[in-house]
Amino acid sequence: MSEISPKAEISPKAQIGDNCKIFPFVYIEDDVVIGDNCIIFPFVSILNGTRMGSGNKIHQGSVIAALPQDFDFRGEKTECVIGNNNIIRENVVINRATHTGGQTVIGSDNVLMEGAHISHDTKVADRCVFGYGTKIAGDCEIGNGVIFSSSVIENAATRVGDGAMIQAGTTFSKDVPPYIIAGGTPVGYGGVNQTMCKSNGISDKVLKHIANAYRLVFHGQTSLFDALLQIKEQVPDSPEIRNVIQFLENSKKGIITKI
Repeated sequence: MSEISPKAEISPKAQIGDNCKIFPFVYIEDDVVIGDNCIIFPFVSILNGTRMGSGNKIHQGSVIAALPQDFDFRGEKTECVIGNNNIIRENVVINRATHTGGQTVIGSDNVLMEGAHISHDTKVADRCVFGYGTKIAGDCEIGNGVIFSSSVIENAATRVGDGAMIQAGTTFSKDVPPYIIAGGTPVGYGGVNQTMCKSNGISDKVLKHIANAYRLVFHGQTSLFDALLQIKEQVPDSPEIRNVIQFLENSKKGIITKI
């Protein structure tokens, strides 16, 4: 049985799971599904198209499945899909997708700090942290365990690989490969994110291999195409190295440069 304040405005068509707590002045529209054990604090708006899993905490002033801020939006039926055990702090805005059948996706175990904004059609994996005031534009892809410091701006249709860290105040318009630190103006490669890699169980041996791979990419006097050939020939294979290679091969925007 969920605990729902009589001062909350909730459509009778919305589907609310068990053991949820919904505070006063929450607004929930018709086409909404909320899983079990969620806590929705006052003044949260959960709008049409929301598909939320269990164990999420949504703090004051946040808006889930806001209409996309995209000039191509024509009112289509789209979704904002949120996984399990996310912490969404005050005044976070997450837009739903733009076109019919599209989804904005937030995975599980993420933390979105105050004032973060995730735009339409962006896909976020698991265990990411979005610092204060970080803004993610539309059609972006963000891997597992990514950390955005405060006031980061990720421009449209870019990607961030697993385990990367983006330093505070950084703006970027190209892809950030896995396991690295990126920052500066203009943004550039700042080394391997060793602290987070080790906390995720990556061995010192593999860390050296990752560093060698990126030495070929960022410090070699060659093209990215040739650097990839060198990585395949010279760097011992591992799941992490394969992840690096696949990310670089699939880059459409190009990758950031060295600092």
